[in-house]
Amino acid sequence: MEKLAAIIPIMVAALPAHAQSSVALYGIVEDGVDVVSNVQGSHLVQLASGVTAGSRWGVRGTEDLGGGLSTIFRLESGFDLNSGRLGSGLAFSRNAYVGLQSQQLGTVTFGRQWDSIVDFVEPYTLNGNIGGYYFAHPNDMDNTDNGFPISNAIKYRSPTIGGLTFGGLYAPGGIAGKFSDNATYSAGATYAMGPVSAGVGYLRINDPGVSTQGYQNYPGFTNAVYGDFLAAARAQKVFGVGVANQVLDSLRVLADFTNTNFQQGSSGHDATFQNYEVSGLFNPTPAVTIGAGYTYTTGRDHATGAQPKYNQFNLTAEYALSKRTSVYVLGVFQKAEGDAQVAQIAGFNPSGNQKQAVGRVGIRSVF
Repeated sequence: MEKLAAIIPIMVAALPAHAQSSVALYGIVEDGVDVVSNVQGSHLVQLASGVTAGSRWGVRGTEDLGGGLSTIFRLESGFDLNSGRLGSGLAFSRNAYVGLQSQQLGTVTFGRQWDSIVDFVEPYTLNGNIGGYYFAHPNDMDNTDNGFPISNAIKYRSPTIGGLTFGGLYAPGGIAGKFSDNATYSAGATYAMGPVSAGVGYLRINDPGVSTQGYQNYPGFTNAVYGDFLAAARAQKVFGVGVANQVLDSLRVLADFTNTNFQQGSSGHDATFQNYEVSGLFNPTPAVTIGAGYTYTTGRDHATGAQPKYNQFNLTAEYALSKRTSVYVLGVFQKAEGDAQVAQIAGFNPSGNQKQAVGRVGIRSVF
């Protein structure tokens, strides 16, 4: 009894500290079957993981320090369900950061993190809401499908003040005597008022061919849209803006525009691309979501005057079997025009002609 009497006060004293801290395990497991009309001249049937939402597991935590201040952290690892490989070959390919969060002043974090295009523009794209990276602008040239996080990043995000939220990110290049080499800068904001909201973002990545990792420059992946421009560019600069309107309780309409400049990416000259996207999300019942969108992409190689163009149509329907599990079908069709010789939907090698179509049936479970 004496030992029990001594232990009880210690347990009671520990309870408040425990209640003020939390650590949670979470993740997404997603897989499906693709049928592709033309990949380098041939039909393709494959099993692919993490399309509509990247398969991942993670740990996030917070500790209340008092006075509205908390410590936060997140460790998030992407993986391929079918092979078991880690995303990008990294232990924590998606996010790995720690920082401080203030209810009054905002949040500062340090580590591997998403940039301001992802935070403030991606929510206004169709792929940022449903469908995933097959719906992305050609080969996710503007990172509006979070194709890559930024390593070694210092990031700030404000609290929401009168509907306005803003933030920015800076990643030093880490090269002695060369302040700007491999460095990344990003900033953006979003504003919401009733059913209408809008976002804007800017991203500059110096020496993008070596300073970022993403499926757009994996070894062995042929990027016919802008691969040579990326490899040669002194900087990749992206500006984006998006708007959304909740027209009805069951219908949300979105639109976005992005401009991507691969500075000095073509024989010392710039190569630029503009994406114009309109899309909608419709919920005829609480369990059913239908998404549809169209993207028009036009580019210019300032060294040669070539002007590639792409038209892409996206359509999907999802059915929620439960709060955690959904099944879906989706389809994508892309038609290349102008000086674009081949079509290439994000995530695939190019077609053997100017057309490419993908059909997919999949399942996704969240925990």
